[in-house]
Amino acid sequence: MGNMDCSGEFIAFAVETGVLRFGEFKTKAGRLSPYFFNAGLFNDGASLNRLTDFYAKAILASNLPCDMLFGPAYKGIPLVAGTAIALAQKGRNLPYCFNRKEAKDHGEGGTLIGAPLAGRVLIVDDVISAGTSVRESVELIRAAGAVPGGVVIALDRMERGQGELSAVQEVQQAYGIPVVAVASLDDLLAYLGGRPELAQNLRAVFEYRRQYGIKT
Repeated sequence: MGNMDCSGEFIAFAVETGVLRFGEFKTKAGRLSPYFFNAGLFNDGASLNRLTDFYAKAILASNLPCDMLFGPAYKGIPLVAGTAIALAQKGRNLPYCFNRKEAKDHGEGGTLIGAPLAGRVLIVDDVISAGTSVRESVELIRAAGAVPGGVVIALDRMERGQGELSAVQEVQQAYGIPVVAVASLDDLLAYLGGRPELAQNLRAVFEYRRQYGIKT
């Protein structure tokens, strides 16, 4: 989703920073993947700044109605804060909130920090693998009387889970909410296709897409 320029730029940026690597990597599902995406490696000020700028652009391009942002602990915490800053710099100032995994037993108690959950809430996360953090986020948002409005992630791997659907499609189906990805596996293939020096990576990723990819 979003415009191709942004997606292609994002893939190039992820490759430059070593966040997206090629080789042979074992996934949680036991598959041998020809690429590995680790958003935890956006770990300095400049790369976090650029990453969350991509998130903000994807949110604005999606035109999703939203009143605030929510970041699931722990990976979603720097992402939601950075995205809120990036959106504010683009003239869209939204409140944000995140959770802590353990309830606090002193002070105000509770597991939520930041603006109170209200209205349509956009969940900001890195990737959706099992959908667990999305489920927990949806439950927290609904428990507060707010409405989950969608999920924004960095990369949609577009690969099947146990059945025919991908983790992203399962989330869309289970909660009836859209998932906006800054970039997808198809964007990765398009990026590789434009670079002759990465031809063997293109072949490997294409083969992986053929074997495990969702039908589009």
